[in-house]
Amino acid sequence: MTRTPASRMDACDFPQLAALLLGRLRSERSRVHAITNSVAQAFTANMLLAAGGIPSLTVAPDEVPFFTRRSDALLVNLGTLDSERRKAILLGIATARDHGKPWVLDPVFVEASPSRLEFAQSCLSGEPCVLRCNASEFRALAGCDADLPALQAFAQSHRTVVALTGEIDWITDGARVVRVDNGHPLMAHVTAMGCAGTALIAAFSALHGNALEAAVAAVLVTGVAGEIAGAHSKGPGGFQPAFLDAVFNLDSEILTTHGRVS
Repeated sequence: MTRTPASRMDACDFPQLAALLLGRLRSERSRVHAITNSVAQAFTANMLLAAGGIPSLTVAPDEVPFFTRRSDALLVNLGTLDSERRKAILLGIATARDHGKPWVLDPVFVEASPSRLEFAQSCLSGEPCVLRCNASEFRALAGCDADLPALQAFAQSHRTVVALTGEIDWITDGARVVRVDNGHPLMAHVTAMGCAGTALIAAFSALHGNALEAAVAAVLVTGVAGEIAGAHSKGPGGFQPAFLDAVFNLDSEILTTHGRVS
């Protein structure tokens, strides 16, 4: 699998990039190995399938190196951090690094547990290409509020891209800062939405040589699909299938019409 080269994109170019990467994902069927929490596994897999990718989900430590090696990218999600997943995560990260595969970290609930925070810090030393987190998680990892200077400083010091998601999404590699204003309030009422979006970041990172641009494209796809699903849903129960349908049907015209990137 080839990765499109790094570039310097303007904000208006991101909807086209998102459409391009979706098209490549659909045609090349990129594989993402997702070490994720038990609650998020099904929705994460369905998100990748709806977008065109292929998921694998084993957390067995004796299998993870082999599944990571045959995948194009790795997702590490700390949601249900049992002893088996701890071993699997470290093996997956080591394998991804040894084989030059991009990997993405989702440090779920690191603010809730000192041991989880310590483990997340050790994962960060493995240099994920993207850290996808919310404001509370970032505050725990960085020891400060999630303002733009702090996001940039953290990205620079850890040689990663920080994708801070929330009502407004901010993505930075320490130098560039991109804002995405897409999304819908119902996204906060469906479990595993962030986990699934992070899997798409991993898939796009396997296809594009600039981690910031891949992350922006994936966040944009997730946000636009969320808006479309929210407009056709009466509540959380109908939102999840509507979201998967929206991802499946996204194209360049829809992304260009709905995308709000600056």
